[in-house]
Amino acid sequence: MDQRISFVTLAVRDLDATRRFYLDGLGWTAELDVPGEVLMFRAGPQVVLSLWDLAHFEAEVGPVGRSEGIMPITLAHNVATREEVDEVLSAARAAGADPISGAVVRDWGGYTGYFGDPDGFRWEIAWNPGPIGRLVLPA
Repeated sequence: MDQRISFVTLAVRDLDATRRFYLDGLGWTAELDVPGEVLMFRAGPQVVLSLWDLAHFEAEVGPVGRSEGIMPITLAHNVATREEVDEVLSAARAAGADPISGAVVRDWGGYTGYFGDPDGFRWEIAWNPGPIGRLVLPA
């Protein structure tokens, strides 16, 4: 098996709210949009973010666990400069994101902050000045 991820699939409670947030709010472009079922975005050269209506998700993969707290996953969007972190966080908040935390300098030397999408999935916006940070940026 190749060492790569092709799809990241997340189950969402309200696909219409999710659509408004990502399409209208963040200005993303859908690769596939099936109302009431699924919304897919190209998230990288060979990566798709798939946002599935919860009922359709459970019909295919089984019941999801429900408990208090946040989902045990974060999605990260790395940027090339520290200033871009603040710009993206501001744009996400303007789109209706939950402002989880403003950007701060991290112990490892980077600068990151978080927002939550309509389902509470945490997005980290990060500037990572090290080699791993450069690895994930577009050419």
